[in-house]
Amino acid sequence: MKIPIQSLYGFYRSAIRSTKYRWWIILGTLVYLLSPLDISPDVFPIVGELDDFVLVTLMVTELSQILWEKLQSRSNQASETPNPSPTGETVIDVEATPMS
Repeated sequence: MKIPIQSLYGFYRSAIRSTKYRWWIILGTLVYLLSPLDISPDVFPIVGELDDFVLVTLMVTELSQILWEKLQSRSNQASETPNPSPTGETVIDVEATPMS
């Protein structure tokens, strides 16, 4: 059975971006990293750590992208809401252009 690496990457990425499965994927990744059972055992000097390194890199990259997108959406939402004035009234800034 031959599974392309690209399909595994796509599955992992879509599963970790799903809010329904995100914590299960993170937990599964951490269990895999701590487990003595690996695709390539850690007994082999470089190849053994390679799959662990790839999984950690993929997980950190995807989680950092998710956090970055959330921070950007929060800053966009904050800039779109009108600022209250010191008197408590809502002030909406409007750029007016003269009509000629």
